[in-house]
Amino acid sequence: MSSLIESLLDDLAEDTAMSPERRELLRDLLARVVMVAEADADTADLRVALTAVDELLEAFMLFERFHDRKKLTVFGSARTKVDSPLFEMTRNLARAMAERDWIIVTGAGPGIMEASSMGAGMEHTLGVNIKLPFEQDANAYIDAKTNLVTMKYFFTRKVALTRPSIAFVVLPGGLGTMDELFEVLTLLDTGKTTPAPVVLLDTPDGLFWTQWMSFVDEGIVRNNYLGGGDMSLVRFVTSVADAVDEIERFYSNYVSFAMDDDRGLLTLRRAPTPLQLAALGTKIPMFNEGLGYRMDNNTTLSFNFDGRNYLYLRRLIDEVNGWTV
Repeated sequence: MSSLIESLLDDLAEDTAMSPERRELLRDLLARVVMVAEADADTADLRVALTAVDELLEAFMLFERFHDRKKLTVFGSARTKVDSPLFEMTRNLARAMAERDWIIVTGAGPGIMEASSMGAGMEHTLGVNIKLPFEQDANAYIDAKTNLVTMKYFFTRKVALTRPSIAFVVLPGGLGTMDELFEVLTLLDTGKTTPAPVVLLDTPDGLFWTQWMSFVDEGIVRNNYLGGGDMSLVRFVTSVADAVDEIERFYSNYVSFAMDDDRGLLTLRRAPTPLQLAALGTKIPMFNEGLGYRMDNNTTLSFNFDGRNYLYLRRLIDEVNGWTV
């Protein structure tokens, strides 16, 4: 069977550019297809697997066209009415971010999703819809022919809504919105995605997020299911200007994060002064072991990192974003 796989890969390589890494990944994918066939898997299970892979690949191909553009995912209720202050705030937020050349990613439906698409405009909106028996058609402000994918499964949809984006704004919503928010927070808290700002947006007189934080503090943190500082991964704001500022502040100096063995690497826009670099050892000492903090070049800050403590990684990012020359 392996010879057949290699032959197929050779045929594909004649028509498509294929790096050694890409070939290896495709080989593994084809090998798993063979394994599933030999295991005589249940037909229903095969159908789930096939649909999931198909949906993910369709989404990846959509986002690949915009791989060099910054993306913000907006979550919120499909039931938010057009005359709601939250609808207007969302529309203004999306417009402001689109004017800064961000792509807005939404669930493509009504409510907050429609407000996002309306504000950003078709050229700056990507939609990831879900097939439901009672809802939802894609809203009229998404280019359904070129900038929309529709999915059967919520889990593949969440991957598509979270994986390409580098910022998230969440407005009040129901079970779906809570599922999406906790998905993002879980990914950030466990290091399954790169650091990103998560902004909780409500009106100045809104109680939704303060009540949500009370539940987290009293029901989850107080019962020791979560560390008390973990919610510093989110920021609560009550204006569009503050939401935009929070996202821009997060990327004011910080660019990206990567790992190199036991060293964390922050790519920065500007280097620190010697005093700023030295102060990190006192402000965030847990990353100062071994070689400690050092600038490997003018834009790369390296530090001891064991693949945990993502809460403190966020604090480090906040610290470097506060550096001024």
